[in-house]
Amino acid sequence: MAAEQGEARPGRRILITGASSGIGFEAAQVLLRAGHRLTLPCRDAATAAALHERLESSIQAGSNQSGSIQTPLCDLADLVSVEHCAASLLAAGEPIDSLVLNAGLQYSGESEPRWSAQGFELTLAVNHLAHQALLQHLLPLVRQGTAARLVVTSSEVHDPSTAGGRVGQPAGLGDLAGLRQGPGAPMLDGSSPFNAEKAYKDSKLCNLLMAQELERRLRAEGTPLPVLAWSPGLVIPRGPGGFFRYSSRRNPVGQRLFALVARDLLRVTESPRRAGALLAGLATDAPPDPQGFQYWSNSVIGPGRLEFRLREPSAEARSPERAEELWRLSASQIQQARA
Repeated sequence: MAAEQGEARPGRRILITGASSGIGFEAAQVLLRAGHRLTLPCRDAATAAALHERLESSIQAGSNQSGSIQTPLCDLADLVSVEHCAASLLAAGEPIDSLVLNAGLQYSGESEPRWSAQGFELTLAVNHLAHQALLQHLLPLVRQGTAARLVVTSSEVHDPSTAGGRVGQPAGLGDLAGLRQGPGAPMLDGSSPFNAEKAYKDSKLCNLLMAQELERRLRAEGTPLPVLAWSPGLVIPRGPGGFFRYSSRRNPVGQRLFALVARDLLRVTESPRRAGALLAGLATDAPPDPQGFQYWSNSVIGPGRLEFRLREPSAEARSPERAEELWRLSASQIQQARA
């Protein structure tokens, strides 16, 4: 379902997390120019103001047509902030046609974990727990949406058989001992020491399991919706920030060398602009199947060539038992954090 296929339907009401930078920002530009109404949660007022300014400047430079923007405050590293944001959206009562859970945090190279406001390891907190909390809170608005759908940004590194998944420790949730413990656990599977790269892979595995469990629950309730998970491929923007904006600065030369080799020599990366266009397409184009779970992956098929098509996620990501257990334990931790 490439973004170039089909016509976007103007006026869709779309909520996107992680729209202040990277793929999310590129998608927001595409969607705003097409006339859609965007809700773009931001972690603080400064980020919201900067995002408004950047998007408005982009639209003025590129098109006379535009939709609308609202930027409620929502710090994904704080489940209380997530709940307050959701409460304000529920009070406003505007349906959500496309709920796009896109925000992602990775702080590669760090040897010590960082922590959320509630004491969860930060990668798990932002990439998974906050998104499940938003899902649980905002599902009534999604049910009211027109041709509603959920879009979840995952990554091919969730799969140990892929090129990215084979580098370093593979993704794997074990018996979810870390999630059972909750605050203070450095790794979701209960292992130690902390490994930032594996924490990110595990969070992307969680994204896929969460998406599939939601689809199963909706189908069982008799209210099926399309749930589209996707991998954008390896996206490394030029300039500061971007791919390494949360990473350790202890090896800046190595980071720049990696970017140079992957992006400019091997040409196995995707551009932020095209990845954003793909995400915009997932949020607006008619899916091939109007209901059910789908996983789309933007995978390298040759130097400078990527193919965006339906694929199977990893074996662990396809486990309905694991998906149900992850959802249940996550919901329990989210509930306890609110107490």
